[in-house]
Amino acid sequence: MGTLRLVLADQLSARLDIRTRADKETDVFLMAEVAEEASYVRHHVKKIAFLFSAMRHYAEALQQAGYRVRYVRFDDPDNTHSLKGEIERARTELNLSKVQVTEPGEWRLKQVVAAMDDVTLLEDNRFLCSPQWFSRWAEGRKQLRMEYFYREMRRAHGILIDDGKPCGGEWNYDAENRAPPRDGLVIPRRLSFRKDAITREVLDLVARAFSDNPGQLEPFHFAVTRAQALKELEHFVAHILPQFGTWQDAMLGREPYMYHSLLSAYINAGLLYPLEVCQAAERAYREDGAPLNAVEGFIRQVLGWREYVRGLYWHFMPDYGAMNALEAHEDLPWFYWSGDTQMNCVRTAVAHTLEHAYSHHIQRLMITGNFALLAGIEPRQVHEWYLAVYADAYEWVELPNTLGMALHADGGIMASKPYAASGAYIARMSDYCKDCHYKVDVPVGEKACPFNALYWDFMARHEERFRKNPRLSYVYANWARMGEDKQMALRTQAQAHLQAMREGRL
Repeated sequence: MGTLRLVLADQLSARLDIRTRADKETDVFLMAEVAEEASYVRHHVKKIAFLFSAMRHYAEALQQAGYRVRYVRFDDPDNTHSLKGEIERARTELNLSKVQVTEPGEWRLKQVVAAMDDVTLLEDNRFLCSPQWFSRWAEGRKQLRMEYFYREMRRAHGILIDDGKPCGGEWNYDAENRAPPRDGLVIPRRLSFRKDAITREVLDLVARAFSDNPGQLEPFHFAVTRAQALKELEHFVAHILPQFGTWQDAMLGREPYMYHSLLSAYINAGLLYPLEVCQAAERAYREDGAPLNAVEGFIRQVLGWREYVRGLYWHFMPDYGAMNALEAHEDLPWFYWSGDTQMNCVRTAVAHTLEHAYSHHIQRLMITGNFALLAGIEPRQVHEWYLAVYADAYEWVELPNTLGMALHADGGIMASKPYAASGAYIARMSDYCKDCHYKVDVPVGEKACPFNALYWDFMARHEERFRKNPRLSYVYANWARMGEDKQMALRTQAQAHLQAMREGRL
């Protein structure tokens, strides 16, 4: 008797046990494009197209390797449009009772699959830190700071380590990676892959079936096979990584990608492996192809942040998803979906998002995330937006980054202070402010930058919580020096901005 082997859309890896243990004679792989997964949030059309095309290419590769594959397309008239329904239908029609699936990456889906009869969950061995290892590391710690976790990961996997010590003598070169943009930066061109018949068919399907979903479907440049994703990795390491470190926090309106890798969607879907990505970057450093600050900064995002947020997710779920420590209850403004706002920084970040299903981490944290934090947007709504609009977003990685890092909704589990900033930070790290309706150096009035008054209003609203935080003592010292009249003017201006936001006038 064979086994039905379910492969999810973010598990497109040849090295997973679900594939390496398969019997070509008796086992059947099941893959399914179902509405339940494609529609539980309003996913960006590029995200859906990327995953459907990558799934179909993966299924084709399985068949060419001699495996038996049952692939259910979205427009199949017999499609039940739920994974549970497709598992049961396949069991009945193929006379296979046993089911194996790699452990799903989201709590919601894991509960669905685990509740089914005769289903075995296999470990997702693509990750470099298991949830069990993370829980052992977290046990007894008062603070779960990523920096210390990251050092343990470097040691465990021998990445950027010489004779037991970090390369260059320091663990972290972030201080060298905060340069503001300057004139004359030349951003290398990105790869674009020819769309084969499979991808063209998927694009036509998505255009028909998801016409009301957000985002721009074409042009479509995504890699959809492992071979193409490896070319993306090679291109990044050779042509883009050397400049990544210095400019990783910089933002330019004409450059949605800057020097970022664009590899996260491929790693998270399984087309690339995190360890091979880290090793490729390290190899560039050791062969004098990229400086240490760039290589370490990139590896920290993959080996550090990516593994850390997954560990945090499984350690605190399901309670983590409901956290709202700052009691934020404003509705998500419509301009997050439309870009229809006079704030050029937000308009630009949203425009990049809608066009590419991508914006880089500083845009996500310090523009859209920062505004949501300052304005007190309800975390669940912000979380669902981030989950929907980015091609690399899955709940295990997106939820902690949104609730913990951007919104401080977890009360400080992830970050020691909220990542709140006024318009001065945006002006320093981008060119957005020069073309904005608002004036970044104006605190109150019709042309006042909303980030300024909202920043001080946020700090005032939460003074009792944050005043004793040593990382914010200078903020509250400045606030006290302003005097009551200026404080009142800023808080009144903040309320005007919030009202304009609610009425769609901001």
